[in-house]
Amino acid sequence: MVAAGCGAGPGQEAGNVELLVTRDYGEQELLRLPEPEQRGDDTVMRLLQRNAEVKTRYGGGFVQAIDGLAGGQEDGRSVDWFFYVNGIEAEEGAASREVEDGAKVWWDRRDWGAAQRVPAVVGAFPEPFRTGEKGRRFPVRIECSDLESDACAQVYERFTELGIVAARGGLGTSGGDETIRVVVGPWSDVRDRDTVARSLSEGPRVNGIFARMEDRGRTLVTLDDRGREVQRLGAGTGLIAAGRDGEFPPTWLVTGTDDAGVESAIAALDESALEAKYALAISEDRGVPLPEREGRAP
Repeated sequence: MVAAGCGAGPGQEAGNVELLVTRDYGEQELLRLPEPEQRGDDTVMRLLQRNAEVKTRYGGGFVQAIDGLAGGQEDGRSVDWFFYVNGIEAEEGAASREVEDGAKVWWDRRDWGAAQRVPAVVGAFPEPFRTGEKGRRFPVRIECSDLESDACAQVYERFTELGIVAARGGLGTSGGDETIRVVVGPWSDVRDRDTVARSLSEGPRVNGIFARMEDRGRTLVTLDDRGREVQRLGAGTGLIAAGRDGEFPPTWLVTGTDDAGVESAIAALDESALEAKYALAISEDRGVPLPEREGRAP
């Protein structure tokens, strides 16, 4: 990959690297460095250690505390540090994962009782579409319930504006196992034709998404970080979320309770709206970060 220009060579710093540290599913920002201190061949662990005070366990392979904030037990709940690179949960340890060009590294300390895994998040947008993962760009395919709809065209245009090359097609027509898919359409139209979309009826223990579709897709139920119901949102509600089907690249959902909800989701397909979000619901032109914090709802 280095020979192909996909990553930094020996002793050479990766470019356009960002470091973000938060807690509670991105609720509170603790550290943000658009240009963190780094050196060539840094791993994700070493990058963090250069820019924060870090305590580790298990021979240096597991982060126990960042700047004094530790994992373990808090109010009877299990909390730990997790990290994402370009919005994808890493499958290897931070001490093994190299930092590549364009890496958005996000550490978050969160309760994992309701979802042991959250395999993909939307908070690094426009990653992973722009740079990919591990120095490898994925093909991007926008798959629409109605290929001729304005919604399908709008998502395609949005990606084009960001310089992301994407193909368009119908649901379930992806060109390969290495493709990042963006599923566009009301949930009632996409649920039976996409595995990640269908999982929205099952909750975060299954898919890592803190929302659940009910009433045949007419109601989006927002959930808190314990998986408990907070709000029931109806007509015009949109959702932007990401999940994974097994070990395939992430699938993004730009969906909603109806066509108006999909339009709301498309309007929120923006870096500033999605930054540091695990997923985002949109109701009455208001973004609702997911999981929804207890007491946030009016």
